[in-house]
Amino acid sequence: MSGRHTKTCRVLHSAKLGGALAGVAVAGATAVSLIAAGPASSSQKVNAISAGALAAAPRAAAVQKEAAHPLAAIPLPGKGIADANKNSRTWLPTASDALKLAEAQVGVTEDSAGGGTKFQKWFVSSPWAERGVQRDGGSVSDYANANWCDMFVSWVGAQLGVKGMGADAFTRTHAEWFKDQGRWGDTPKPGAVVFYSWSGSKSIGDIDHVGMVIKDNHNGTIQTIEGNTDNAVKVRTRDVSSVVGYGYPEYGPDTA
Repeated sequence: MSGRHTKTCRVLHSAKLGGALAGVAVAGATAVSLIAAGPASSSQKVNAISAGALAAAPRAAAVQKEAAHPLAAIPLPGKGIADANKNSRTWLPTASDALKLAEAQVGVTEDSAGGGTKFQKWFVSSPWAERGVQRDGGSVSDYANANWCDMFVSWVGAQLGVKGMGADAFTRTHAEWFKDQGRWGDTPKPGAVVFYSWSGSKSIGDIDHVGMVIKDNHNGTIQTIEGNTDNAVKVRTRDVSSVVGYGYPEYGPDTA
């Protein structure tokens, strides 16, 4: 268990930004909608805005046989799949795709100030950082050295254009977003976004940390890939007693 995350992954290092940015839901062919879904006592809901930063994943019916798979060409430090690839692709990102990209980041660490990762740099440059400032105050630069476990998960989804992944820097509000989308449950599916409370609470309001499920070990534990655990990206084995719930992105079918 990460010493850092025995505290929380909800609170920024430089600013205590409360409230609830829900993240993004990919909608339409050329834009992402940023949707606010506030905390349990939400009084700060904001209208959906078009971020225009990612293309939606194609409908399942559009998937064709043996399309070229551009995963290897993704610019890892960048903001996502190149427009030429996004607009012409005929594949749906799968859970295996997401886990492959996430596991490729194992060993990435933060600097002495708690920042410097590609995930934080991406988030600072994204529309969600600006929206977070509108919601919570502070400045965009506060995210540069903030706890980045959820930025890591959000980055993976953004790089692949995964529909229904959402994006946030706050674990609790990201979980609320999944619940509001009807994509929340208690089954540890590969590629699911897993939310933890180190106290063992099952309340979304007590969430401390987030990662992605690699597999269910079927012995009361799960194998996961997580960012900002001991200040790095690592593969972990976690007891399910610490799990609050799982968010389910809309992946394409794995054929392997």
